[in-house]
Amino acid sequence: MERLFLRRDEVASNYPVSSWQSVMFSEFEAQMSSEARPFPCVFGVAGHRQDQLRYLFLDPYDVAVLGEQLAQYVSQSRSFGTNTSLIVFTRPRPVQTLDAYYRKLWLTLDQLAHLDKNPWPAEIPEQIDHPMWEFSFAGEPIFVVCTTPAHVMRQSRRSSAFMLTFQPRWVFEKILGTEKAANAAFAEVRKRLIPYDSASPSPLLGRYGAADGREYLQYFLDDDNNSGGGCPFAKLAQNKTPSIENKEQAA
Repeated sequence: MERLFLRRDEVASNYPVSSWQSVMFSEFEAQMSSEARPFPCVFGVAGHRQDQLRYLFLDPYDVAVLGEQLAQYVSQSRSFGTNTSLIVFTRPRPVQTLDAYYRKLWLTLDQLAHLDKNPWPAEIPEQIDHPMWEFSFAGEPIFVVCTTPAHVMRQSRRSSAFMLTFQPRWVFEKILGTEKAANAAFAEVRKRLIPYDSASPSPLLGRYGAADGREYLQYFLDDDNNSGGGCPFAKLAQNKTPSIENKEQAA
């Protein structure tokens, strides 16, 4: 299987400066490297600085290709460094509603679960509304973040096109291995969030495994703190769902 996800230097050598891939990547790099306006996710910033992130550009948006590349990324991810993530870019298109992007995220995760060739990890509950649930693929629990062009108030979740970040759960376990380290990291993230976003930090943000916390609620944050949350599925890969391409054509 051909590797399609790239290192930072490979992005520049694969795409001309006028391409949508280069434009999207330049925007991402500016966001990650800004000293005047530090990006809140300290793990992502560190991963970018250390060249541990990997980048996948999808056009068209094909979940089967995403699944193949995500499986390959997971199998190699521990060799990339302790702050690694897979960043998935899509071609900019006319802006949709937040709800449309929310549905696209969950259709993507459900389709990935259908495509997964590995069994669901025994230690991860299949019931989504559970404090220990995490999206898993290729045997690896993975934290997911969705950013969209429809986010305005919550700039930390804004991008010029639909984007996904897949961060293996072990990244957090290595970085947040002690209570002191976890407290310091979460305090720094919160300190950066307050001036970065026009909306106050979401009450849905929390720690994995906390009795009152849910990981899936953090994958897609609404633009304010008055709505959002929930999931269209109780479990993933339970029923056949239409392809995202077909859903978009029917919309």
